[in-house]
Amino acid sequence: MSILKFPIRYEGSQGEKTLYTLFDSGATFSCINPDMVEDLEKLIPLHRPKMVATASEGHYLEIKYRVVLDFFIDDIPLSDEFMVVPNLSEEAILGVTTFQKWKIKLDFEHDQVLVDPKVAKLMLKQVK
Repeated sequence: MSILKFPIRYEGSQGEKTLYTLFDSGATFSCINPDMVEDLEKLIPLHRPKMVATASEGHYLEIKYRVVLDFFIDDIPLSDEFMVVPNLSEEAILGVTTFQKWKIKLDFEHDQVLVDPKVAKLMLKQVK
C-alpha cells in the first residue's frame, strides 16, 4: 500500500500556512488537526456532532467542528470543508469526497497527485 503525503498551502480568513497533508483514498471526509486550524479559520460548530468510526473496531471519535479552507495543489486553487478531528495523527488529510469534487487523481506508481487545471475555471477569480 502506498502513501502520498505532501506539503500543501492552506488559506483561511485568519491566515495561511503549509501543512503536510496525507492523501487518503480510504478516508471519506477531509480532516484537519485542531492545532493546525488556530491561525487559519474560525471553527464552525456542527448542528449535531458526528460520531465517526475509526480503524479500531468499536472505537469512535466525536467531531464537533468544521472549517472551510482554500488549498493549492500545483498552484491550482481549490476549496473544501474539513472536519476538525481531535487527536488527529496528521496535520491534514484529504479524503475521497474532496477527490471526487475536484477530480483529483492519485498516481501511486509515480508518487503524484494529479489535478486537471480545468477545474480551476470553476473557481471565481480571486480579488486581491
